[in-house]
Amino acid sequence: MANHKSAEKRIRQTKVRTERNRYYKTRIKNMTRALSEAIEAKDISKAQEVFKQINQNFHSYVSKGILTKNTAARKVSRLNALVKKLALANA
Repeated sequence: MANHKSAEKRIRQTKVRTERNRYYKTRIKNMTRALSEAIEAKDISKAQEVFKQINQNFHSYVSKGILTKNTAARKVSRLNALVKKLALANA
C-alpha cells in the first residue's frame, strides 16, 4: 500500500488511465475486425462505410492523444489499401 499522498494519487490516476486505454484499444480492434469481416464477405459498400468511420475515429483519437499521428496514418493507410484492393477485385 502507498505511504505517501502523491503515491496514492498516482495509483488512482493509473487506474483511470488504464481503463481509458483499454476502452480505446478495444474499440480500435473491434473497428478493424468489422472492416476485416466486411472485406472477407466481399461487401464493398459495408467496407467503405466502416472504413469511413474508422478514418474519422482514428483521427479523433490523434487529437485526444490516444494514438500518435503517424500510427493513425499508417493504420488508416493499410486499411484503405485493403478496401481499394477489394473494390478493384470486384470492378
